[in-house]
Amino acid sequence: QVQLLESGGGLVQAGGSLRLSCAASGRTFSTYSMGWFRQAPGKEREFVAGITWSGSNTYYADSVKGRFTISRDNAKNTVYLQMNNLKPEDTAVYYCAVVSRAAVHREYDYWGQGTQVTVSS
Repeated sequence: QVQLLESGGGLVQAGGSLRLSCAASGRTFSTYSMGWFRQAPGKEREFVAGITWSGSNTYYADSVKGRFTISRDNAKNTVYLQMNNLKPEDTAVYYCAVVSRAAVHREYDYWGQGTQVTVSS
C-alpha cells in the first residue's frame, strides 16, 4: 500500500507561481514512477507531468512544457511540481499519482485526494 498526500495548492494570479508537493508513505520502495494529473470542472482528468524513479526521465503535457517542472526527492519520498507563469486554464484540482511495481500494466494505481489550484484573471 502507498498513501499520497498533496499540498501547496491555492489561489494565485495569472503569471504567478506555485509549488505542489506530494509526500508518499507506506510501501514506497515499490514506487516505479510518480506523476501529476489535473481535472478542471466539466472536463476529463488529464496527465500533466511524470517522472521515473531515477529522476532522469520526465514527461510533460504539451500545455505545460516550459512552464512546469517535476522533480522528486527519493530520500524524502516526495515529488514536486513547480508551476511557473500560471494561466487561468491551469485552474483545476491537481492529483498526485503513483505507478507501483505491482501494477502489471504500469497504470497509475495509487492516487492522492487532490489539491485545488485556482488562477485568477
